[in-house]
Amino acid sequence: MQRPWWDRSVYARRKPKLKIRAQAIGAIRQYFTDRGFTEVETPAIQVSPGIDGHIQPFDVSLEGPFDDCKMQRYLHTSPEFSMKKLLAAGEEKIFQICHVFRNKEAGSLHTPEFTMLEWYRANENYGAIIDDVVNLVSNAASATGQSHLRHKSFRTEVSGNWTKLTVADAFQQFAGIDVLSHVDENRGGSVEKFIATARAIGIPCKEGDQWDDVFHRVMMTKIEPALSGGAPVLLIDFPYPVGALARSKATDPRVCERVEAYACGLELANGFSELTDPAEQRRRFVRDQAAFTRLYGKPPPIDEDFLDALGKMPESAGMALGVDRLAMLLTGADSIDDVLWSPTRID
Repeated sequence: MQRPWWDRSVYARRKPKLKIRAQAIGAIRQYFTDRGFTEVETPAIQVSPGIDGHIQPFDVSLEGPFDDCKMQRYLHTSPEFSMKKLLAAGEEKIFQICHVFRNKEAGSLHTPEFTMLEWYRANENYGAIIDDVVNLVSNAASATGQSHLRHKSFRTEVSGNWTKLTVADAFQQFAGIDVLSHVDENRGGSVEKFIATARAIGIPCKEGDQWDDVFHRVMMTKIEPALSGGAPVLLIDFPYPVGALARSKATDPRVCERVEAYACGLELANGFSELTDPAEQRRRFVRDQAAFTRLYGKPPPIDEDFLDALGKMPESAGMALGVDRLAMLLTGADSIDDVLWSPTRID
């Protein structure tokens, strides 16, 4: 019988990693405090958790003191909506370290409840948060006495330069695909053509796959494995169909100002120059609701209050970083459970 995580001998093996995790979180707070950020706290219970066809939220029943007061709500998958409302309210530099919740996630890299760091800078673009993530990882490593990031057989020096690579260049270099040729002038995507291109290089596609499904299959099969060795990578400028909540690039509307950070094969952070056009954001939400319906059934509602706030939000940039994955990289842990104080049971 497997011993529980709280067994003293089991816990003793995990404790050194947990100490490094605590030191890293202290360094994160110090980094933002030194730069004039305000730490905020927002509710986990939301009208809408965020709409993503590849993320399934937890729904909850919110009941009031009277029998006729019962509302469907969700546990947030990110504090993004609430934090952007704070930007609309006038905050300029904010960060939050909180638990977020995503259903049907388990394994060595995923857990249904995990810790996310999210921060925003008003009147900045994604260049500023790219600098933040590089400096933040360096500071956390220094505070914990680590010179390298490690995961499985991969190691990379923290002090080394990060590689910056556009998604278009990565697809061309590692998959031989001109991905932007599959985004039309109206910023939609020809999924039939994309599927044919993916199948030609051995990527299996299913009947009913949408543009983003094909994109993620190529990412997982060809791109992400190629980012495992060497220096950490900043993957920038994502095609419009997977732009999420990022604004389009002025020089090429087929591309959005989105960045993902990778180290030792792990996706560590995801950020944007934020979209502040409510009408465009509504169009993307409707598209994402359709994707959610296809995969899971009835989608979460659109947060109308968020769209109202979005129109009053300044130009901003924001980034979300997985704290547990950063702890894994700093400790060399193979499993996310090794850096959680109390792992979530799914048995």
